[in-house]
Amino acid sequence: MTKLSFLDLASVRQGETPAESFLQSKQLVQQAEKLGYTRYWVAEHHNMQGVASSATSVLIGYLAGHSSTIRIGAGGIMLPNHAPYIIAEQFGTLDAMYPGRIDLGLGRAPGTDMMTARALRRDHQGADDFPELVSELLHYLEPVDEARIPAVMAVPGAGANVPVWLLGSSTYSARLAAQLGLPFAFASHFAPDQLMHALQLYHQNFQPSKYLKEPYAMAAVNVVAAETDEEAEKLSTTLIQQFLSIVRGHKHKMRPPIAVEELDWSSSEQMMVERTVSARIVGSENTVREQLQAFIQKTQVKELMISTPIYDLEKRLRSMELTMRASH
Repeated sequence: MTKLSFLDLASVRQGETPAESFLQSKQLVQQAEKLGYTRYWVAEHHNMQGVASSATSVLIGYLAGHSSTIRIGAGGIMLPNHAPYIIAEQFGTLDAMYPGRIDLGLGRAPGTDMMTARALRRDHQGADDFPELVSELLHYLEPVDEARIPAVMAVPGAGANVPVWLLGSSTYSARLAAQLGLPFAFASHFAPDQLMHALQLYHQNFQPSKYLKEPYAMAAVNVVAAETDEEAEKLSTTLIQQFLSIVRGHKHKMRPPIAVEELDWSSSEQMMVERTVSARIVGSENTVREQLQAFIQKTQVKELMISTPIYDLEKRLRSMELTMRASH
């Protein structure tokens, strides 16, 4: 059985505050743990009204503190925004607090617009040195030889039990993950075009390492499950409105669902949004089961990372339950 995990952006709904979104995330992580999801990840984004997971490591600590067994991690930390040494310290600290439960997924995109990226990165521009940043971070997480204490050591961090993943929406990180022998997760929930090519490259080029003996791939996918196909289609209009606002250059908070026929978009906007969310799975439990099986059979991934962008919290919790049932 393919493992299921959960991706959360700490979505901020219309008329609400980040504080309220964190309380909802607390309920979501507790539901995920209760239902048997393998891990619960939050993603680094910046300058977006509807996303409150910008201080990702802080939020991971909060979620880990309100759960007890589920793995909590970053899906991901946008490493070019940070000094690798700082990330080693932060995740070493998290591992010391919640041993054996912390994951670290790394991305090379800024997680925002270029103006905000410049504010984040100050003198460091671009992500051309991503492989070097990853190698530096892995070095800081290595156990320390007591006979040869390095001049610069991450404390906490050195020797931390924090699996490092590479995340990607193209083939770049697939190749790097294969080269370094790291697990790989593909962001097909918003960039499905290169999914199959990236997975193929990862498996073909994988080099066994001290981190991983054989390739381990995961794919993220939007799943909206409800009692009927019709209800699920309506609930999924929140996701469609989300991407439509991005296409239009806006950064709205999470919007409530509307009837599908009430979507106000041009044919070109519809084409762009539908291409972006083409990997989504929407429907009743039976429909979701069929689509999950088809997606897993097509990709052969060992794990699915589920994103469930539903406006109503109770319906989102119910979608998590129906999706887990459909996976069996």
